[in-house]
Amino acid sequence: METANVAIGQRLVRRLLAEQFPQWAGLALQHVESTGTDNVIFRLGERLAVRLPRVDWAAGQAQKEHRWLPVLAPSLPLPVPAPLALGAPADGYPWPWSVCRWLEGESVSLERVADEEAFAADLAGFVAQLHQIDATGGPAPGAHNFHRGALLAVRDRHTRAAIAAVQGGLDPGALTAAWEAALAAPAWSGPPVWIHGDLQGGNLLCDDGRLSAVIDFGGLGVGDPACDLIVAWNLLTAKGRAAFRSALDADDASWARGRGWALSASLVALSYYRESNPAVAGAARRTIAEILAEA
Repeated sequence: METANVAIGQRLVRRLLAEQFPQWAGLALQHVESTGTDNVIFRLGERLAVRLPRVDWAAGQAQKEHRWLPVLAPSLPLPVPAPLALGAPADGYPWPWSVCRWLEGESVSLERVADEEAFAADLAGFVAQLHQIDATGGPAPGAHNFHRGALLAVRDRHTRAAIAAVQGGLDPGALTAAWEAALAAPAWSGPPVWIHGDLQGGNLLCDDGRLSAVIDFGGLGVGDPACDLIVAWNLLTAKGRAAFRSALDADDASWARGRGWALSASLVALSYYRESNPAVAGAARRTIAEILAEA
């Protein structure tokens, strides 16, 4: 997990725009503060955004979104980023990057949600619709989407290593028991479906307290739909989780696998970002607490 050996600032972005998309080069450019770990984002004018991968594992996200978001967007009940242009590596910047539509709204937190149960039902509606879109030809889980949607067991080694490294009062025994319970759940036996792969507050937008858009499809792929249940623990409370599960009609096995995905992702994030990204580490701790309380 190496960071890019390049400074991604306004000067670089302006050079890239001037060379590749001069029609937008004169627009105002503003860095968007974010706790996200994959991309640096700039607002371009009033209606556009520039997204540049900041790490090598995110290097293929721009091409994937340009290939598939136009296919998915017409069938989805909420706006998603519409890709407008795909930039090429240049000026010392090593990866493809993108220009897309700017979507208005605030990153979701429960404090910004007017009614958690209504929000959970709206989110479930988006997830259900995404899972129903024809997945023929979609990308199977792999390094491009952190293996989201694969068999949960692919995360076993990393999850147990993260459990062994826990600090701050977390109980390794309880964590191991919760993880092994998830691993014991029956595997998905249906056809692979489209998954967002990284549903969490930072990748959801709200307006006037309601869910208004879903962004950042870097985890997009085709696999086990349980992966998209992660949001039930990394964002919602017990009340919201119940509404979300009811709206999706998630069976016990899928719910258990979803809980396992949420636990694994949070443990690994806590281990890796404990010092470098306190906001991500704090969110991971909250998710772990929700899972252990439910268990």
